[in-house]
Amino acid sequence: MAAVTELVPVAGVRLACATLGVSRASYYRTVRPGEAARSDAVPGEAARSDAVPGEAARSDAVPDRPLHPRRLADAEQQQVLDVLHSPRFRDTAPAEVYATLLDEGTYLASERTMYRLLAAEGETGDRRNPRQHPAYPMPELSATGPNQLWSWDITKLFGPAKWTYFYLYVVLDVFSRYIVGWLVADRQLASLAEQLLADTAEKEQILPGHLTLHADRGGPMIAKPVAFLLADLGITKSHSRPHVSNDNPFSESQFKTLKSWPSFPARFASIEEARTFCRAFVSWYNTEHRHTGIALMTPLAVHTGQAAALREQRGMVLLNAYAAHPERFVRGVPIPPTLPEAVWINPPKPATAPQREVLLH
Repeated sequence: MAAVTELVPVAGVRLACATLGVSRASYYRTVRPGEAARSDAVPGEAARSDAVPGEAARSDAVPDRPLHPRRLADAEQQQVLDVLHSPRFRDTAPAEVYATLLDEGTYLASERTMYRLLAAEGETGDRRNPRQHPAYPMPELSATGPNQLWSWDITKLFGPAKWTYFYLYVVLDVFSRYIVGWLVADRQLASLAEQLLADTAEKEQILPGHLTLHADRGGPMIAKPVAFLLADLGITKSHSRPHVSNDNPFSESQFKTLKSWPSFPARFASIEEARTFCRAFVSWYNTEHRHTGIALMTPLAVHTGQAAALREQRGMVLLNAYAAHPERFVRGVPIPPTLPEAVWINPPKPATAPQREVLLH
């Protein structure tokens, strides 16, 4: 331990302990405050105080205040610290020290008192360097027309035998629900995703700065080739929060529709069969499927701007039906549903009353 103490001012606690094969926990419990910094700072950094505010003897701060009757005497506190600093227990948690001593018929102090005494010595910090996960913001994205916001994802299709899969890549326009691009492959590769996105952007004539592409955090989605491609095309990339499927609801919903299709098989005999099936499904989904989220229009009608004319036509049909039998429509002339003005991924929550007051002022 003396060698570690000599090396710490030169190399720092972490490097010194690693070089000499001594755990940092042993070092922190052996070296007293003032002899070394309690942090893993590099040499030259100021040592932090090991004393916890308020943990010093309160009799020094307030001389006239009597000691609490439950307080351990200074000699008893030192005895507990000596046991905790001993080679037998210096790498052991206070809970284990407490239980071991009880099994041996010895009681020195409660587990909480042991922690409090170690805290006063600055010896209760984390012995490891835990990874700090960044805070991922909730994506709030909206589209008021086609080719403003796309969502893409990959789903597995069962192959001919157990543990064999094919992978369906789908790029979906969030506003129109139109499948703008897709492919079936035998693996997930960033290069395949890159090619699909490049071809789809070219087919839809996407201009730089006009499109946001949203995806989850799968391997191909966060791959560097895909990120570089989107940067070259002027497409803004967006990602879901980790393990939050609600951040990519439109792709998830489309996959559910796919796997709920009556002719969807339990397994595909070959990749050619999977491609043939998906080609038929995409054609049906885009041109025949009336989607409740887009006023019961087909994705193709919304994507190509035919929705307004179709709604007007539906209104005329309903008006004629009302004129023929008004008694059948107790609420008056029926009106066909309208397209939403905007489609959101995680719409902003409405402000509460206190928040509205702050915004108004």
